[in-house]
Amino acid sequence: MPNNSQSDLQHLRCDACQTNAPGVTDHELSLLIQQIPLWSIIETNSVKQLMREFKFTDFQQALFFTQHIGELAEQEGHHPAILTEWGKVTVHWWTHKIHGLHRNDFIMAAKTDSIYQEKWPLNS
Repeated sequence: MPNNSQSDLQHLRCDACQTNAPGVTDHELSLLIQQIPLWSIIETNSVKQLMREFKFTDFQQALFFTQHIGELAEQEGHHPAILTEWGKVTVHWWTHKIHGLHRNDFIMAAKTDSIYQEKWPLNS
């Protein structure tokens, strides 16, 4: 696996993922998570996921960010779980078809970070 920086990850596109696609190995996971250091690896119902909470000054800003992430998800054909609340948005990326983490999830996390940094640089 190439040693990409976050900026490299954010410029990649998601590959179409099939049910039999391999998830990331533990070694790949340890390398990829270093490129998105503000994300956590959590496990929900035995499924590993990437999770990050983004802070905002009000609900309207949080909703605006949610809309941007939704548009990104549609463009890439890869969709997260998003919880939008007053002053924060929590995003979870994982690959539903393989019930775990795929390289696509790390690409999408990097793209999510990029949107946040671009639109809300003072919050980053």
